[in-house]
Amino acid sequence: MALIEIQRFGLVQGMERERLQNFEQLMAFLLVATKLTLPDSISKRIHFGSPSKDLIHWNWEPGECFAYKGMKQIRAIDGYSCGVLYRIECWLEALGVRYSMSRITQGSLMYKKGVCEGGIGVFLRD
Repeated sequence: MALIEIQRFGLVQGMERERLQNFEQLMAFLLVATKLTLPDSISKRIHFGSPSKDLIHWNWEPGECFAYKGMKQIRAIDGYSCGVLYRIECWLEALGVRYSMSRITQGSLMYKKGVCEGGIGVFLRD
């Protein structure tokens, strides 16, 4: 699905993925993608190019994430792995972008640590 989403984001933005040649273009593209697909409570807490140029950073306060709230409400949180961050990882892979992610790969950080915070280092040539 990520490849289809990326193609659609490109159509909406009038940009083909092959034209994302530098970090600023990639971050602008992903910013629009998150605003189109994620609720404000999530998209407003993802920062592109901050605190450093090659970083996507997120930080949600305790209990703030809609996915965490939903999984907790249906009592499935103990087996839930973050779909929001997985989706962003899939977008990067669909774009052919190398990245490194600083988070646990299984489970929910909000559930395990009480807060969800981390970063994705992006490796592009500018």
